[in-house]
Amino acid sequence: MSPEPTPPQEIAERMIEIPAGKIFLRDEGTKAIWKVEVGAFLLASHPVTRELYRAVRGEGGETPASPAGPRTPVTEVSWQEAVRFCNLLSEAAGLDPCYSMGDDRDGQDVVCDWEAGGYRLPSEAEWEYACRAGTSGVCYGELDEIAWYGGNSGGEVHDVATRAPNAWGLHDMIGNVWEWCWDLYDPGVYGPYRVFRGGGAYDLPRGCRASCRRKSHPTFRVDDLGFRLARSR
Repeated sequence: MSPEPTPPQEIAERMIEIPAGKIFLRDEGTKAIWKVEVGAFLLASHPVTRELYRAVRGEGGETPASPAGPRTPVTEVSWQEAVRFCNLLSEAAGLDPCYSMGDDRDGQDVVCDWEAGGYRLPSEAEWEYACRAGTSGVCYGELDEIAWYGGNSGGEVHDVATRAPNAWGLHDMIGNVWEWCWDLYDPGVYGPYRVFRGGGAYDLPRGCRASCRRKSHPTFRVDDLGFRLARSR
């Protein structure tokens, strides 16, 4: 009998190769549009689950309490906690951590080494580029088929990878839970607020669009916000 895979092995097997390309991002408030060149990278096929988060953080790792099952996305995790998790998983996998950080409550001292081989949050451009998977519509398929959202979720977060994936094999990019990204939203206006993307189980269709941008403080936690792992190539 072969041994059970460790958490780093398991997540490594579920990383999807995302090819290089470009994406045009748009902010609905300011109407600004900007082009971003995206290099090839790896992205997890679904958000981090409660069971993976618990396995990496350990018994004393303050895994958020929830009645949701182990295969649901972990939620009630702040941006700063997501960054720390990425470093812990990198260390467990024998990879160079991407993040260095201090004790600034606003997370302004967090630095990402994009050349490191470890796990990290996707950039906002990487996230939308991967979500679209070559499509240009509001989302990459019929909402009821690809997403758990306010119209079909029954008011709860569901197990990952139970809706249809996009063309690149990525599940839950739309719906189920919002996902933290690396980027500051608009530092000139909102200071340290970070971006999250994708829509959640409680949202109406307007929130479940590939281009929809939301933001909050890096200490913010809520029951429909999680994160997904990326790695540089």
